[in-house]
Amino acid sequence: MATTLTLRVYDVAGRVVRTLVDGTMRAGRDLGVVWNGTDDAGAPVASGIYLCRLDAPGLRASRKLVLLR
Repeated sequence: MATTLTLRVYDVAGRVVRTLVDGTMRAGRDLGVVWNGTDDAGAPVASGIYLCRLDAPGLRASRKLVLLR
């Protein structure tokens, strides 16, 4: 069984900084994701507070991230 999910990092203004996952994943598969502190263009982002949001059918979860350089 597969499901579609997205995992994105946002800045405090609500702009998408980085899309980490955007696609279909198999159920039960372990998913490890690491954000290296860069934006979608590969440029390093500033230290600060960011939000990470996971969207999947029947689930929406957000977590605060603190990036220190």
